[in-house]
Amino acid sequence: MKTDHMNIRIFNRDVIKLVAMLAMLLNHIAAIELFPLPPALHEVMEDIGYFTAPVMCFFLVEGFHYTGSRKQYGIRLMLFAVISQIPYGLVTQDDSFNMIYTLLCSYLILVVMEQFPNMTGRTVLCALLVMATMNSDWALIAPMLTILLYRSAGDREKMAWGFGITYIAFSLCNMIDYAEKMNCNITTAVMHGALSGLGILAAAFTVLVFYNGKRMEHGKEASKWFFYIFYPTHLLILYLLKTFVLI
Repeated sequence: MKTDHMNIRIFNRDVIKLVAMLAMLLNHIAAIELFPLPPALHEVMEDIGYFTAPVMCFFLVEGFHYTGSRKQYGIRLMLFAVISQIPYGLVTQDDSFNMIYTLLCSYLILVVMEQFPNMTGRTVLCALLVMATMNSDWALIAPMLTILLYRSAGDREKMAWGFGITYIAFSLCNMIDYAEKMNCNITTAVMHGALSGLGILAAAFTVLVFYNGKRMEHGKEASKWFFYIFYPTHLLILYLLKTFVLI
């Protein structure tokens, strides 16, 4: 008996976002070296975290299409990009911008793509917004994926290609960066790059195969705000733990 393929679409948006938050937490614990980890486990925890940004880009595009107020959506992103910058800076100890800032730039790209009819002006503004992410988390990669997903217009096959292109770009960047830092041979660098991007493929598989297009039935408003609040809060807690507790 043939099984309806829809039966495997068992995860709603909020469940997938919760998984993404957990993956991000594991990545940040490893990235800031909250406590000593075996090298292999450290690598796995960091790579798991690369599941999160592609999921956020996917839901950013979906939210752009279905939100009741694009203006309020943009204001929320801007507000939490500002709120998150101090804890992000404390954790990273550099002058780069946080992931919500990158999502804000990606959101503005979508606004430009839809609101500016002139192709030249649209292309210039989008290019400037992409370049504005160069000093931020998931620089260039996240806005690129956002554009690819937006242009896919809900076509799962085209979205799969978008995720695939992003995987290749991300893996190549990691391969080059790893080769420079570790001064290793090309085989090791290629393997590292290929494995580091598996989180992107896992994200693609999750949202394209298992996502049912629904939200949780109860507590939708609380869930929406939780995902915004979690980002700066978990960064601040990790900083406080590393600085004042696990010393």
